[in-house]
Amino acid sequence: MEIDTQLFVTRLLIAAGLSAAIGLEREYHQKPAGLRTNMLIGIGSALFTVLSIAFSHAQQGTSDRVAAQIATGIGFLGAGAILRSEHSIHGLTTAATVWVNAAIGMAAGAGAKGLAAATTLVTLVVLAVLPPIEGFFERWAERRGVFRHGDHGGQK
Repeated sequence: MEIDTQLFVTRLLIAAGLSAAIGLEREYHQKPAGLRTNMLIGIGSALFTVLSIAFSHAQQGTSDRVAAQIATGIGFLGAGAILRSEHSIHGLTTAATVWVNAAIGMAAGAGAKGLAAATTLVTLVVLAVLPPIEGFFERWAERRGVFRHGDHGGQK
């Protein structure tokens, strides 16, 4: 199995940089999965992808099997970020960020730099722009007496 080291190191560095951008956003907002976690997810996903491509080129397996295992493993990791209490669930955005970050790492590892960069940009926009919009709609619903499922108007 021969690997073009310079090409694959470049892909790992791209994954690290894009994952760092997401990690910095999460770190800034003091979320549980911050800079290091996001970078490790992106780098690990990229490395698994690079190796799976190398294995398939060497006729030692298929790359789709490794990709499926990345998705399964990340699902397990994301599930650990979700916390449920009596009236609320926390960590869904963190879990979703972990999931999309793994996909970005896979894209970078596969050499789809443009796709990885575009997905990172869209993800950052979602994380930065949507919370104020969500807050607007929550306040709007509250003024009209509409509550989320499980919420009883602030009564615990």
